Amino acid sequence: MHFKLIQSKNFDKNEFFKTIHNQLNGFTESDYQELLPYILDKDILSIQKNIDEGILNYEELTKWHLYRILKYESNKETFLNGILAINPNAVAEAIQRDSNRGKEIKHPIYGMPILLKDNINTTGMPTTAGSVALKNNVATNAFITNKIIAKGGIILGKANLSEWAYFLCEKCPSGYSAIGGQTLNPYGRIKFDTGGSSSGSGVAIAANYAIAAVGSETSGSIISPSSQNSIVGLKPTIGKISRTGIVPISSTLDTAGPMTKNVIDNAILLSAMTGEDTNDEMTIGNSNTIYAWESFSDDELKGKRFGVFKDYMEVKEYKNAVEKLKSLGAKIVEIKAKKVNFDGFITFLNADMKVDLPKYLQSYSSVSKDFKSVDDIVAYNKKDSLKRIPYGQALFEGIVAETITQEDFTILKARFYNEAVSFFEVPMRQNNLDAVLSINNYNSGHAAMAKYPCLTVPMGYKETGEPIGLTFIAKPFEEEKLLKMGYAFEKQNPVRKSPKLYN
Repeated sequence: MHFKLIQSKNFDKNEFFKTIHNQLNGFTESDYQELLPYILDKDILSIQKNIDEGILNYEELTKWHLYRILKYESNKETFLNGILAINPNAVAEAIQRDSNRGKEIKHPIYGMPILLKDNINTTGMPTTAGSVALKNNVATNAFITNKIIAKGGIILGKANLSEWAYFLCEKCPSGYSAIGGQTLNPYGRIKFDTGGSSSGSGVAIAANYAIAAVGSETSGSIISPSSQNSIVGLKPTIGKISRTGIVPISSTLDTAGPMTKNVIDNAILLSAMTGEDTNDEMTIGNSNTIYAWESFSDDELKGKRFGVFKDYMEVKEYKNAVEKLKSLGAKIVEIKAKKVNFDGFITFLNADMKVDLPKYLQSYSSVSKDFKSVDDIVAYNKKDSLKRIPYGQALFEGIVAETITQEDFTILKARFYNEAVSFFEVPMRQNNLDAVLSINNYNSGHAAMAKYPCLTVPMGYKETGEPIGLTFIAKPFEEEKLLKMGYAFEKQNPVRKSPKLYN
């Protein structure tokens, strides 16, 4: 893995650390160590129980995470470059949560410090998509940001990402942005890929920098970094979660989704974000809330029917996971992957982003006077390419050059959708399958085009120590089913471990 740059030339770490220092107010290493057993790798329900019992409060929980970020990110041996901004009011908001505890409707997300990928609009912090062009982009909260806050969640900060959600440069490393620099995998710094584009969300949760994070995906951008960082990631069905106020690639495929250390937390964060948004018509009638984690059972896998790809059985960790599922009463059906024709995928994304990004800039961005189109951003980047685009901007230049007609784009979109649905639907119908099992983001492109939801859960580590995930893929709007199956697999196969340097 070759990185041209690790640290950003556009990010002031001293200011970043100052925002943390200003909120710690005497919180010490002793305080941090005393609270560590009650927070590190604990799920949300356990932490809420500890708060109910008076062991800690929301203020201490937030300070603990801020202190931890400072502790590891200020150390040259442990920094991960996973976070771009810290909410300067995070602790004040936590104190308010403590003050109002018991007076407000309490969702489990209440008082929990949450990170948002930095393409999700958040009042009080810039929304940059990792780009220097958007460095000063001030925007009001995205719909899902408001939903989390309304249920009492605390937006701790903004997570680094592959710049423009990994649709800027060719052959550049995942996890790099001109604003935040190169994100690094805590399981192997400068050794293992972080996955992209929700790279910062993945590494930050793996390192316990927050309780949970929100990522976004067009094709693999939640599932890949979740798998690579041994966490749980859910890519919901398009329309499950609002996209309003999120910097886009494709209005056809984009969705946000939860990234967490365990399945219960994933279900909790998903439920905190869902809701019908009149500005995103895809959510109308589709955004029912999930509150069923209390009923999740270890026995959920018994009798379930899973399709497994014969070629993947050569991967030891996948084969072991399949054998584990068999032992838990699941029915396994070997299926053969149908060949699909996704020729023209980049053309498809070009056409969507050429329209969707200007819409975002006009409707939600404070820098729309300077940047009205992809062309404007390309021209701006060229003025200082070493600082702004060290890996180039070949994909953005491709968007500018794209000439596909609306008629041809409609035909292309229909072909992709039909082929992708057939890829899953034929074996699922023939074999009465509950889900198809994949590895990491191997089939994220198929699921994206078919609009099928995916859930990845840690299934082990390669001999090198690199994490690997088992990915469940089900039919549209079967998120609760995926979460129940993922929960049972996680409980019966508890392989996840924190990265050694970050225990």
